[in-house]
Amino acid sequence: MKTSKIGDSPRRREDVRFVIGQGAYLDDLKMADVAHAVVVRSPHAHARIRSIDKDAARCAPGVLAVLTASEAAVDGLTPLRPYAEANVQTGEPFRFQPQPLLATGKTRFAGEPVALVVAETHAQALDAAELVTVDYEPLPAVTTTAASLAADAPQLSVEVPGNCCFDWQAGDAVGAEAGFAAARHVVSLALDNHRITTNPMEPRGCIGAFEDGRYTLHVSSQNIHINRNHVARCLGVPSKDVRFIAPDVGGGFGSKNFAYAEHALILWAARRTGRKVKWIASRSEVFLSDHPARDMQAEASLALDAEGRFLALKVASIANVGAYLAGAGGGVPTYQYMHLQGTVYRLPAIALHIRIALSNTTPIGVTRGPGFAETVNILERLIDAAARQCGFDQFELRRRNLVPASAMPMTNALGFQVDSGAFDATFDQALVRADVAGFGARRKESEARGLLRGLGLAYHIKGTGGPPEENVDIRFEPDGSVSLITGTQHIGQGHETTFPQIVATRLGIPDSQIHLCQGDTDLIAMGGGHGSSRATFMAGTAIWRASDEIIAKGTALAADLLEAAEADIRFEEGRFVVSGTDRAVGLLEVAAIGREKNRPLDTYHLWKREHLTFPNGTHVAEVEIDRDTGGVRLVRYSGVDDYGVLVNPMVATGQAHGAMAQGVGQALLERTHYDPDSGQLLAGSFMDYALPRADDLPSFDLGFNPTRCTTNPLGVKGCGEAGAIAAFPAIANAILDALAPLGVTHYDGPATPACIWQAMETAR
Repeated sequence: MKTSKIGDSPRRREDVRFVIGQGAYLDDLKMADVAHAVVVRSPHAHARIRSIDKDAARCAPGVLAVLTASEAAVDGLTPLRPYAEANVQTGEPFRFQPQPLLATGKTRFAGEPVALVVAETHAQALDAAELVTVDYEPLPAVTTTAASLAADAPQLSVEVPGNCCFDWQAGDAVGAEAGFAAARHVVSLALDNHRITTNPMEPRGCIGAFEDGRYTLHVSSQNIHINRNHVARCLGVPSKDVRFIAPDVGGGFGSKNFAYAEHALILWAARRTGRKVKWIASRSEVFLSDHPARDMQAEASLALDAEGRFLALKVASIANVGAYLAGAGGGVPTYQYMHLQGTVYRLPAIALHIRIALSNTTPIGVTRGPGFAETVNILERLIDAAARQCGFDQFELRRRNLVPASAMPMTNALGFQVDSGAFDATFDQALVRADVAGFGARRKESEARGLLRGLGLAYHIKGTGGPPEENVDIRFEPDGSVSLITGTQHIGQGHETTFPQIVATRLGIPDSQIHLCQGDTDLIAMGGGHGSSRATFMAGTAIWRASDEIIAKGTALAADLLEAAEADIRFEEGRFVVSGTDRAVGLLEVAAIGREKNRPLDTYHLWKREHLTFPNGTHVAEVEIDRDTGGVRLVRYSGVDDYGVLVNPMVATGQAHGAMAQGVGQALLERTHYDPDSGQLLAGSFMDYALPRADDLPSFDLGFNPTRCTTNPLGVKGCGEAGAIAAFPAIANAILDALAPLGVTHYDGPATPACIWQAMETAR
């Protein structure tokens, strides 16, 4: 029987059930006696609630309950608290108001839950929701950090004076000032890493039940154990009294990383009504209430000497976290964003000023590369600006400042260590793969067709790891199969294929006999989900170490069976062999005998990481621009990435391609836009919010230059976010390269035709 091990590319085993319609997404689950919930949401971005009239809704056909903040208070429900309540670097607490499950006193963003209607059918719940009458007193709204932090801005919460959750300076301000004083060149940019909506194919949703004193929630989520704990706190019960189950999850991209008010509300409604209660967001609710991402403005300056060596970096940034400090809203700017400032370049002094501001917009969350993407965008845009303004070659400027492989591991100016990488070699390989040498000819060919052509690149890097603990449970079943239970989750990444490859490599068992079990808080004690590209690194390390324990236990059993000393037993290719003889016994046979002797090989392993992994690479983009319309077309996209050891190169490539597509979306099409006066969401459907389609994308050309990660025994690095980090600045740099002959030096937001045409007209 063929066994697929680390480095092989078997087809994804989970795809079979998806293709034949056997997936178990939330709306596929068949349950009896299910009632349906609809959330009544605020139409105002900022308003005082004078009163709520529920009488007509309660009397509507099929209605089981109409619930508001008053009932929640009677039943002892408490608000959602952020996952990060203080700066992890300093311990200084953030200023925040916990997010109420249902608006209390006033609403702070359009789409905030105000009431929950439960009825026998979804149609009845929708009808009754329209009968809930809320008397609002509209208040002035702010949607940007500039408006929010203005002296006369309306205040969202008394707990957050001046709408500023945090104001922090970090790094080496004295050293940075010295670097700028000695500089021959100084380049400055103001950059807007604009807000985007992740829009997973399967909307958020959940089905709640309350039976025998215990809550159960089937939920579309990518982090069930930690989210379960936060929801249990809202409900006022121990975590053991709440079970979360996530069957197949149709994408998340970060928006399903954290707990939402609906998770607690649906469980509460199930207890109140004595029924199972189902809620699935409409696409409009996805736009209104899912955590969006990015939305950070920065003013950044880079100091260089006469030869183009980087001397210092100064960045002043403001993160717009929306109406509440939800999820990791404070953690990203104070850890991930500052962690790799300077990225892969030698930068001796860095000074940071970081602020976090509230606004009357949907609370911010994360998407691929949170914090790190903003960091990379700033530095890569600065480097290209320095090349143009100071007369340097963009490629040589980067080569001159890249940390060489001989200097690894590197410790950056803020004291964080990156263990591995061959940045210079990866960079050069990417230029060859992209045929940068042939760009001039391609540019002339585009000019002959009346088009502007530009080339841009970005070197990306990210720390992956997420929650620091992970566990696995490996069980040898009586039928000869092996159950691999993990606290991580798959939401489309291919873990049902790749995790068995890791076990097969270590234990020599055919991967077809190994079955991944996950997505249920009752299966395993804890789990950190899969956010931050952590699953293969974290669960893989736990698998590796559990395998060491299994081999040790099996060696003792095999020594007894083979009547040999343990020291003479070696384990190879799934068998315990007596050295120097042909006597051997297979692992699965040993497991069966161990079960009979009450010496099972079943093994649980929990471990806590001390370090991250650091995937990195260079992506190169080429665009063509129509002078008359401002239309931008991405015509070439290639790159070389370092993901360490590749468990399954095909799966890693697919993950990277998906991230690239998301990065292209932010660069060219996507923006979550609010009316600055009313706070109304203006991009609230696919009529106004454009996702990339197949014809917006070229064929991606991705290669690998792996360096083994030293922070885990597999040598792997997370691979799911790199493309989204690199694509945005690479494409922006390509666009500015194309527009440089026209005098265009800057633009903000996605490069829509209107945006680029306006930039060209302004330059004229």
